[in-house]
Amino acid sequence: MAKKSSVMSYLYLIGLALVVVGFLCPMFKGSLTDLNGFDFLNFEDFGFVTIGGLLIFIGAIAGVVLNFVKIKNAKMLKLVSLIVSIAGGVILVIGFNDNGLYKFLAKGLLKHAYIGFYVVIVGWIVALLGHFSSK
Repeated sequence: MAKKSSVMSYLYLIGLALVVVGFLCPMFKGSLTDLNGFDFLNFEDFGFVTIGGLLIFIGAIAGVVLNFVKIKNAKMLKLVSLIVSIAGGVILVIGFNDNGLYKFLAKGLLKHAYIGFYVVIVGWIVALLGHFSSK
C-alpha cells in the first residue's frame, strides 16, 4: 500500500512540474509573437491577467516545494496550491477581455493555443489525479 501512495505523490509532483514547464513554453501563438506565461505579467497595468499568471506559476511552484518539505497538513496545502494554480488559469482566461490582443486570443482561444497551454492543462489533470487517488 505504501508504494501506491508514493507513486501517486510522484504523479502529483509530475503534474505540477508540467504546469511550470508549460508556463515557460509558448502558450499562445499570435500573428506577431508567441506568448509564454511571463508575457502575461504586466506590472505597470496590474490587472486580472497579471494576477492570473502569477497565481498559476506561484501555485505550481508552491505545490512542487510542498512535496519536498515535511509539514503538518501537507496534503491540504498541496490541494490549496493546486486550486490556486487552477483559479489563476480561470482568472487569466476571464481577464482576456481587457486588452485588444487578449480579445483577439479569447475569440479563438483554442485556435491560437500552443504547446504550453496544453501542457498546463495536462499538468493540472495529472496533478488532480495524483492528489485524489493517493491516500
